[in-house]
Amino acid sequence: MTAKLKLEILGTGTSTGVPIPSCPCRVCGSDNPKNKRLRASAFFSFGDGNNVLIDTSPDLRQQALRSSLDRISAVLYTHTHADHTFGIDDLRSFNFIQRESIPVYATEKSTEHLMKSFTYCFETDPDYEGGAPPRLELKHLDPKKELDLGFGKIMPIPVLHGRMEVLGFRAGSIAYVTDCSDIPQKSMELLKGLDVLVLDGLRVRPHPTHLTIAQAVEILEELSPKQAYITHLSHEVEHEEGNALIASLSSRNIELAYDGLVID
Repeated sequence: MTAKLKLEILGTGTSTGVPIPSCPCRVCGSDNPKNKRLRASAFFSFGDGNNVLIDTSPDLRQQALRSSLDRISAVLYTHTHADHTFGIDDLRSFNFIQRESIPVYATEKSTEHLMKSFTYCFETDPDYEGGAPPRLELKHLDPKKELDLGFGKIMPIPVLHGRMEVLGFRAGSIAYVTDCSDIPQKSMELLKGLDVLVLDGLRVRPHPTHLTIAQAVEILEELSPKQAYITHLSHEVEHEEGNALIASLSSRNIELAYDGLVID
């Protein structure tokens, strides 16, 4: 599995994306493509067309067209905030091509929210007329148990997003942890020995539900992955200046992630 495994970052932006419509700031007006950030999402590729999507951002269609994501074997949800779920309808395009349903994994609380918010994706309405809705199979994900998908295994990593428990995910020696303000000690243990860790780091100023860049660097210093990237970035973070700040805080291999980054 590890010889084929890769992670592709589809979006590195916070809930507004970057640029923000009508915002006159210099980052939103930047010509640097690494300052253009769609809403946060990523996917693990295990080879042979087995791709596991993490979250369905509102930018999923645009992300899929730009990336190598041409098939989805399963979807994992970190949590159910709008910027991580509102692209769910775009999964139906993959249904059209693959001609099969797609399993969707989330915690029990998240599956309840998904069913309530997107009922049409999971239940057939005999009175519905119009284009075909997504064909999805909603499955409970145990945050304390490794998920075996047949072609690969993924370990859920419980972390805190403010007071809310959400999930990060580890496959082999690569982990993706977005929307995070604190990592419990048990989850820190699950994030040791990594080749690559992608971790939330919203901005320089404190935020109640996200790590700052400095806080993310502090955690990465403790976990010491071989390579680390910081994601879920706001328009307050300019790419080159953000990397310079990180370099002033740590000598480890830590950089800001950017849309389209492929890690293998």
